Amino acid sequence: MKEINVIGGGLAGVEAAWQAAESGAKVKLYEMRPVMQTPAHRTDKLAEIVCSNSLKSDEIGSAPYLLKEELRRGKSVVMEAAEATKVPAGAALAVDRGKFSEYVTEKIERHPNIELVREEVKTIPADEITIIATGPLTSEALTLEIMKMTGDDQLYFYDAIAPIVAADSLDMSIAFKAARYGKGGDDYINCPMTREQYETFYNALVEAKSVPLKRFEDTKWFESCLPIEEIARRGVDTLRFGPMKPKGLYVPATGSEPYAAVQLRQENLMADAYSLVGFQNHLKYGEQARVLRLIPGMENAEFLQYGQIHRNTFINSPKILTASLQTKKNPKLFFAGQITGVEGYIESVGTGWLSGLNAARIAKNEDTIAAPTNSAIGALCRYVSNVETKNFQPVNITFGLLEELPLELRKKHRNKRERHNIQVDLALKDWDEWLSAINRNILGARA
Repeated sequence: MKEINVIGGGLAGVEAAWQAAESGAKVKLYEMRPVMQTPAHRTDKLAEIVCSNSLKSDEIGSAPYLLKEELRRGKSVVMEAAEATKVPAGAALAVDRGKFSEYVTEKIERHPNIELVREEVKTIPADEITIIATGPLTSEALTLEIMKMTGDDQLYFYDAIAPIVAADSLDMSIAFKAARYGKGGDDYINCPMTREQYETFYNALVEAKSVPLKRFEDTKWFESCLPIEEIARRGVDTLRFGPMKPKGLYVPATGSEPYAAVQLRQENLMADAYSLVGFQNHLKYGEQARVLRLIPGMENAEFLQYGQIHRNTFINSPKILTASLQTKKNPKLFFAGQITGVEGYIESVGTGWLSGLNAARIAKNEDTIAAPTNSAIGALCRYVSNVETKNFQPVNITFGLLEELPLELRKKHRNKRERHNIQVDLALKDWDEWLSAINRNILGARA
């Protein structure tokens, strides 16, 4: 069996390497850290999560739940690590970032079919089975090689990271623990605001100084991860209907909803660090401290990490990839993760899962496969390989990407939640049947 190269030790890369190795292939997993660092990473661990410790909703019947459940049933190493290191987050799945990365790194290092190579890959290996999963922070040298291969100009957008504060620096006589509408008990810390406090904070935020952007002529923000100051500039109430939405939260002293609220989510199992939900920004560090300390309960906040900004790179996948995540010009070359134009950690894992499976099939001289069309992974891969648009942009998993229910079921079930539950049930039924067929094939090949 031919050896497989996986370039990039992020979530997509480790999942791709794991699935290929579990299928019997020999894998070389390349990770450039710590030889070469990125603007966002802080450690040399594999699968380091840099933006948020949340892996989104795990509420049954939601599109993110469907994606995670497909991966769980597909024996994803990332989902195994998430389950082992999860922290309270209401209906969402969130992890202790440090323990999560340590768990994945140990699993990869101990796998007999995986060799971990710590070096920067500057060229695309010729005539070798290769998965490029370098993520949104692909090195400049490899980015230039990808540009030469694709024949297109580089695509990019800016992404931002939320601040993290020490739990014991919060004033809990003002802040209170709760989840919206009681979903999750007291999983979040909430800082309530009166109208006057909100207006003071808002004015300070829109007037605060940002870190100047360099080297690029224009700014392409990803709409699902807008910096908070950019949201604020769209109108005085945009924050109150966005990350500072008070609905479903009730101040214990009054029993009423606040005018606005800031939610903080637990970062680790020790519960000594909390991140500000939706507060990604690119303000100067001094400005962040000044403005964010205007939030009630955060007057003496100790910042363990300030918000940051970095460039995310992705390819024009509809021109380049097939639904099996192979490149159209070279079936031995795959792309996986955020570089394909999926946005989100678990979305990246899904593409890594499928690319690893398919790379192993190429190594065994078998035909590659596409995920079922009504599955979440299938929908994501169909989008990045087939969407017709002049302005290709990254996308999260939503029901809008999934195949619509048949007309008779839509007429019978008018309620949107009911329809979504049915979509999830049908998708998982097909997913299980598809997995069973794949596993029979793998077992037969090994025998």
